[in-house]
Amino acid sequence: MATIFLVDDDENILTSVSMYLEAEGYDVRKFHDGVSALEVLKVSPPDLAVFDVKMPRMDGIELLRRLRQTSNLPVIFLTSKGDELDEAIGFSMGADDYITKPFSQRLLGERIKAILRRAQLTSTANPVPEEGDENVIRRGQLLLDPNRHACSWNGDTVRLTVTEFLILEALAKRPGYVKSRDQLMDAAYDDQIYVDDRTIDSHIKRLRKKFRKTDKAFDGIETLYGVGYKYKES
Repeated sequence: MATIFLVDDDENILTSVSMYLEAEGYDVRKFHDGVSALEVLKVSPPDLAVFDVKMPRMDGIELLRRLRQTSNLPVIFLTSKGDELDEAIGFSMGADDYITKPFSQRLLGERIKAILRRAQLTSTANPVPEEGDENVIRRGQLLLDPNRHACSWNGDTVRLTVTEFLILEALAKRPGYVKSRDQLMDAAYDDQIYVDDRTIDSHIKRLRKKFRKTDKAFDGIETLYGVGYKYKES
């Protein structure tokens, strides 16, 4: 049974999400702010934590900053719509994914499952995808392992959030074919959730930035203005 920490100042979210996750078989602990959560995180870390970005006393960004001084615990952010700057800061500090409010509990549950599975597999195995696996997608220098949500470029690991991985996987499965933003939303999000075009554009921007840290010449994702995106044919 995995342990999940929920840190949010909204009592309704704490109650409803904890009930859902407990029904899914998780052991859940709830905290109303970052200060109270931090002390317990240091002493008795869970398997994964979910942080709200906007909280009194200590917000999610500061909580993650302090946590990352001593721990690589998987963290999902809950953010308000339009908090793109906060998302960027959070990802640069090592957040594993983010979900925009309002969100479906099923979407959060799927993200938790994927991140826990990735954490378990990469703790006991090489995080670089293995080319011999029939499920691995290879496109030139790109390798994607859907089972572990693992990604590499020219042999170097590229750490992606679950959302980023799902978007890239949707593009790389059919190189040369254009995917509209709506299609990418369907690939990356629960069908109960609507995200606007800017959200998909932000994910694409972060994907390119991550690959260009490994390869400055990376141009694998092409933009077709007014239409969508495609993965460049090898």
